[in-house]
Amino acid sequence: MKAIQMTGYGDSSVLKIENIAKPTPAAGQVLIKIAATTINPFDMKIRSGAMQQFIPIPIPFIPGTDFSGTVEETGENVSRLKKGDKVFATTFGGTYAEYIVMDEKNVSLTPDNVSLNEAAALAVPLNTAYSVLIEGADLQAGQKVLIHGAAGAVGIALVQLAKALGAYVIGTASAKGTDLIKLLGADEAIDYKSQDFSKLVHDVDLVVDGVGGETLQKSYAVVKKGGKLISIVMPTSNEEAEKYGITAEFINSAPKLEKLVFGKKLVEENKITPQIVKVLNLEAAAEAQDLVSAGGLNGKVVLQVS
Repeated sequence: MKAIQMTGYGDSSVLKIENIAKPTPAAGQVLIKIAATTINPFDMKIRSGAMQQFIPIPIPFIPGTDFSGTVEETGENVSRLKKGDKVFATTFGGTYAEYIVMDEKNVSLTPDNVSLNEAAALAVPLNTAYSVLIEGADLQAGQKVLIHGAAGAVGIALVQLAKALGAYVIGTASAKGTDLIKLLGADEAIDYKSQDFSKLVHDVDLVVDGVGGETLQKSYAVVKKGGKLISIVMPTSNEEAEKYGITAEFINSAPKLEKLVFGKKLVEENKITPQIVKVLNLEAAAEAQDLVSAGGLNGKVVLQVS
C-alpha cells in the first residue's frame, strides 16, 4: 500500500511516499481502507521533533491522527462493525496511508449526512470539543464561554457544541473568521487583531484557549471567581489560577468512541457542520502540512486518499 512516511525529524521535506505492506487485522480489529485524513497542528509538532522527549516514535513513522474510510476486513470477535461500513476515528499515527488497522472499540460509524472527506474533517474537532466542554468543563445551559481560536477547525466545533449545549458563546478570531463563527451561532465575535478581548469580556464561566501565549496569559482575568480556564495548546499556571480564584487545566484529548458517537448525533441533527478549506491528494502531504503551518485557515485541510 501507499503511505507517507516521516523519514526523520525536520521540515516537511522529511515526508516521503513509500510502498509498504498492508496490515492485517488481529482479533477485535478491523482493516479500514482510508478515504481521507486531515492535517492537524499536532502532526507538525511530532515531525519537528518538539515532542520527541514526551512522545518517542519509531522512524520511519506514518503520521496522522484522524481518518474516514470503509471497513474492508474484520478480525475474529468483531461484532459491531462489518465489511462495507463507513467509519471514522481518531488515533495516533498511521493515517497518511491507504489502509489502517484499528481496534473495533475505537471506531465509529460516520454521520449519515456527510461525505467521507467531511467525516475525516470532523473526527479530531468532535473528539476535542467533547473532551473540553463535556468532560473538562461540564458546560451547562445559560453559562457564558469565551473561545479563543474560534474559527479554526477545533474552534468551530467548540462554538457549535457550546451552542448546542445552550451556552452563551463569545469567540475570538480574525476579521474573516468572525463572520464565520457568527454564521455558526456565536453570540459575540471579537476580531483579535483590532479588539482587545480583555477589555470587552468579563466574568465568563469558562475560557477555552486554542491560541496560547499572551492570549492565555490575559485570559485568567476574564474568568469569574469559581470559573474555569481550559487550554488545548499549552500548560496552564496554577499560580495565576489561584490569584484569580479559578481553576485552570491543560487538556490533551484522548480518543474515545463515545465522543464520536455523541458528536455523530449532533452532526446528523445539523447542530455541528464540518468546514473544509482545501482538499489535496495524499502525495501532497508536505504541501498540506506547510499550508496548515502558515496559519490563518478557517477549517480543515483534507488529504484525499481514495
